[in-house]
Amino acid sequence: MPLSLAELEARLDDPLLLDSGAPLVHDAQVLFDTAMAHLERGDIRAARRDDAGQWHAVPWVKRAILLGFRIGHVHEVASQAPFSFLDKHTYPTRTFRTEHHVRIVPGGSAVRRGAYLAPNVVCMPPMYINVGAYVGRGTMVDSHALVGSCAQLGERVHLSAAAQIGGVLEPINASPVILEDEVIVGGNCGVYEGTVVRRRAVLGAGVILTRGTPVYDLVKETVHRASADHPLIIPEGAVVVPGARQVSSVFGAAQGLSLQTPVIVKYRDDRTDAATALEAWLR
Repeated sequence: MPLSLAELEARLDDPLLLDSGAPLVHDAQVLFDTAMAHLERGDIRAARRDDAGQWHAVPWVKRAILLGFRIGHVHEVASQAPFSFLDKHTYPTRTFRTEHHVRIVPGGSAVRRGAYLAPNVVCMPPMYINVGAYVGRGTMVDSHALVGSCAQLGERVHLSAAAQIGGVLEPINASPVILEDEVIVGGNCGVYEGTVVRRRAVLGAGVILTRGTPVYDLVKETVHRASADHPLIIPEGAVVVPGARQVSSVFGAAQGLSLQTPVIVKYRDDRTDAATALEAWLR
C-alpha cells in the first residue's frame, strides 16, 4: 500500500537517514522515489509560507532530496565524443509530455528529477532547473537562466536571460531563495542565500542580492538588510536597480572607490506594468 503524506513525513523526519555511519533503512529507495513523485506533482514543497507571510524550509522534504545522494551511485548518463555525462543514478533529468502543459523549447535545456513545473511554464534554451525547485503557473525561464535546488518561484514570474537563482540543500533548515508571484528578474541578475523577493517586485538588469547585501530604499528612506534570524527581503512592488555607494575609508575615498549596492528607486505602478506587458504576447 502506498505511503500517505503523513507516513512519508514521519519516516523522513529521522536525522539518522543522512548519517553516513548509520545503516540505511531497507526501504530507503521507496521513501526517496515516493518523495520525488510528490515533489514533481507539486504535492509537497521544500519551503512553505506561513500565515504571517514568512517562508520556512521544510526539513523532511530536503532530507528526502539529500537521501537520494546517499543511496545513489554515479553512472554514465550519456556519452557522445567528445562529451560525457555522469551523475547519481537517482537524479536523471525529467521528461515531459503534452499533458504536463509546459513548453520546453529545443536547445540544451534540462530539468532535474524532483523539480515541479506548473502548467503554462515556458522554458527557453538553454536553461536549467535543479532538484526541489518549484516553478509556478505561467512563469517564463529565459535563456541561460538557472533555477537552483529548492528555489521557489511563484506564478507569472519572468526570469530574463542569464538570471541566476541560487539553490540550497544544506543545512536542512536553511530556507531557499523565494520569488513570489509576478516578480520580474532582469538579465544577468543574481539572487542568492535565501533572499525573499515579494510579489510584483522588479529587479533591474544586473542586480545582485545576497544575504550580506544592504538594499537602499530611496522612496521610504530606509535600508533593507538580512539579520541572523531573517533573510534579506525585497518589499512588494519594489523596483530595484544597480547602484553604488562611496567607500568611507580614507584610502578608499582617496582612490575614488565605491561598492556595488542595489537601490529601490520606486514602487511598481501603471507605467512599470506597461513596460513589462510585452512578455504576455510570448506565451
